[in-house]
Amino acid sequence: MVQHKHFKSRVRERMQKTGESYTTGRLQLLKDLPAEPSLPGLLPGYPAGAPLVQRDAGLWQRVLAQAGVENPATGTPFTEAVLSGLAGGIGFMVFTFEYEQITTATIVTRFHPGPYVGNLLNRCGAVVEEKSTTSTNAAQDNLDAALEAGRAVVVRVTQGALPWYHSDAPEHSDSVDVVVAGKANGEYLIDDGGRQLHGATAAELAGARGKRKKDKHWQASVVDPGETTVDQLRQSVLEAVAETAGVLLGTVPPAVVPARVAKNFGLAGMQTWTARLRDTRTKKGWPAMFADEQRLRFGLERIKECLAGTVWGGPAALRPLYARFLTEAAALEGLDRLLQPAQQYAAVGERWQQLADAVDPQCPAEERTAHFAALADRMEDMQAAEEAAAKSLSG
Repeated sequence: MVQHKHFKSRVRERMQKTGESYTTGRLQLLKDLPAEPSLPGLLPGYPAGAPLVQRDAGLWQRVLAQAGVENPATGTPFTEAVLSGLAGGIGFMVFTFEYEQITTATIVTRFHPGPYVGNLLNRCGAVVEEKSTTSTNAAQDNLDAALEAGRAVVVRVTQGALPWYHSDAPEHSDSVDVVVAGKANGEYLIDDGGRQLHGATAAELAGARGKRKKDKHWQASVVDPGETTVDQLRQSVLEAVAETAGVLLGTVPPAVVPARVAKNFGLAGMQTWTARLRDTRTKKGWPAMFADEQRLRFGLERIKECLAGTVWGGPAALRPLYARFLTEAAALEGLDRLLQPAQQYAAVGERWQQLADAVDPQCPAEERTAHFAALADRMEDMQAAEEAAAKSLSG
């Protein structure tokens, strides 16, 4: 990762002299820097390899760092924690859907359903160019042009259509964002948030990008790092924490959600899930909904994956990552009050991890009612701590 002092100023100076765009000027200066250990074809300055806590925030951290976007308070690239917090950080959602043979259960512990990535980009100040097309050839031209300009490119794909997944499983049917971080030996270098980059041919990548109509051949890349000031960052932090606290507490309705399902979000969602875990009288109670062994197994495995995965959640329900955001943000003038909720969310994270560890996909069907009751006990304890932390966050 390029962290040379005053590098951003050098790019601006070159722009004034040559009339080049920021990305072109930066690319030319990068060529003059000492070579970094790297994979052949990897874009200069792309920081691949470190494990991610939250997939979208982590991938965009790499893209923004490669583009030279800096935290104005530190003069260094934004951390994953800060970007995650600016995106909205944490939240809660629970939904179940009954199908002919299975019942799915989904838990989301990041900020949702608001514009997570949109918030992140708007509040960090970077100038991002988005393009979409129905043409496979035009999509490849757009992608290659951005790479040739030295820009990492975020594209949207159907996860199971990527060659290293090659899966029709329901858990791989969603659209996810990946980063095209370079090109070598006729293959694109793809960062999907894992510890290593993957290769995909033009045809393989086009197939994954074009599988779902609404996401077809979309891409985004940073064309200018912007000029966010410390005061603007401070205002963005205040806006972000107010939104996060409001959605959790229910004082701000979740975006684009009908009122009838708002009970599935935030603290109300935690109460809804707890009640359904305990409900032994109605068909909406989990003991009835998951009475069948196959449905029970699939549902509990799905909950386990949701709590452990990095797409819609993360370790300890992302609460420790959010605590790190609040701690970093507290260093800004007048925001030291964020240290208290930071401590509270760090502690709440431990309880979330204990809950995740307690979920047992191998629970026998005849023991499901007791297992659900034990999970409900943990959730009741969690709700009080979550409410206290959210109220502290709201100020």
